[in-house]
Amino acid sequence: MEQEPLVSIVTPSFNSARYIERTIQSVLSQDYPRIEYIVMDGASTDETLSVLQRYSDRLQYVSAPDGGVVDAINKGFDRSQGRILAWLSADDEYLPGAVGAAVRHFQKHPEAAVLYGEGAWIDEQGREMGPYPTTSPYRPQMFEHECGICQPAVFMRREAVEGVGRLDPALHFAFDYDLWIRLAAKYPFLAVPERMALSRMHRENKTLGKRREIFEENIRVLRRHYGYVPVNWVYGYLSFLRDGRDQYFEPLRHSAAVYSAALPVGSFYNVRHLWRYWREWASRLTPENVARVSKRDSGT
Repeated sequence: MEQEPLVSIVTPSFNSARYIERTIQSVLSQDYPRIEYIVMDGASTDETLSVLQRYSDRLQYVSAPDGGVVDAINKGFDRSQGRILAWLSADDEYLPGAVGAAVRHFQKHPEAAVLYGEGAWIDEQGREMGPYPTTSPYRPQMFEHECGICQPAVFMRREAVEGVGRLDPALHFAFDYDLWIRLAAKYPFLAVPERMALSRMHRENKTLGKRREIFEENIRVLRRHYGYVPVNWVYGYLSFLRDGRDQYFEPLRHSAAVYSAALPVGSFYNVRHLWRYWREWASRLTPENVARVSKRDSGT
């Protein structure tokens, strides 16, 4: 019988002492027997190293200056030996049985190069705040509109990751989205209807703390791969510029004025696809939507 495949999991970290022990425990408590766990730490100055040293007999770790999250993950993949790859941020967690489920689904679907499961958002204390809005079943065209994948619930075959050149070190925020787009252009994905991971949302989270940079980098990624930026990205970006809301803890506040501004701004981004953008923009001007945003603009 063929030996069960080795699964290599990389955690990039930097000053992650507040959460990393829970992350480590979620990996080491998996019931799958063949896991290679590597923590790539960027020379933390907090108590992260003390935590890593406590688990040094059960994981590999390196603590040295690096070029950021992407550099750390790529270097971790370079050090790894597994046929299946994943990365888990230092504040996220696997759910019990996640790795074993991923391997079973890969074995059942040898054509799949990437699989992703369901996920949930948790807060600073680990309390669930709701399900991650995962797109399932998988649709290749979904990436043209949004990233409907919970990153910690993703597992990939090594040959696919190496086949697209790994993560792009030029990116700082949208590197996972960019990787999914490049992988989807060459390889099949599989959506698995099982909860596999928890994604932590807190005020210190880069996803919330760098909203302007994240919007701008995602827009650049969409223009690079598809030459088109959908209305939802333009409207969300302009809404953030208006009020600074993170659009998670502070939900997007709809505005007819901002939506109107999304027409010329989106036209600039989509100069080669004006008719497509104008149709998409106009298709959202239903009487119900107009009444809703007008009411909110008036403060009533």
